[in-house]
Amino acid sequence: ATIRGTDTYEWLDGRHFVIHRVDVEVGAVRVVAIEMIGQPEPGSGVFQARAYDNQGAITDMTATVDADGVWTFRGGPDVADAAAPADGSSATEVRATLTVAPDGSRMHAHWERSIANLGWQSWMKVDFTRMAD
Repeated sequence: ATIRGTDTYEWLDGRHFVIHRVDVEVGAVRVVAIEMIGQPEPGSGVFQARAYDNQGAITDMTATVDADGVWTFRGGPDVADAAAPADGSSATEVRATLTVAPDGSRMHAHWERSIANLGWQSWMKVDFTRMAD
């Protein structure tokens, strides 16, 4: 499905949490969501993220950042229901790898699903372009 829309990221005052707002169309389905990404857990470097969407879903994910600044988000099969496979297959886990350009002008997201006995399967690739502030 074609995905069009906007994602915005901003610090909550105090810079302890990032607010991620989503307003996109996945095919014919509009998805509006707000996600809060917290501070990393001491000693583990794992961030907790929770999103709430216009369909009433609440989804939890964890995130890590590697030495190159690449973010990896992982969550259960309920993440991004609007982009569920048309064939009815289901995943046991999803992950998204977000690579931000060094100048912050672009971001590439690669979503994958873990499907029983098949390992990680590519699911969605989304490219973002930063709009003027």
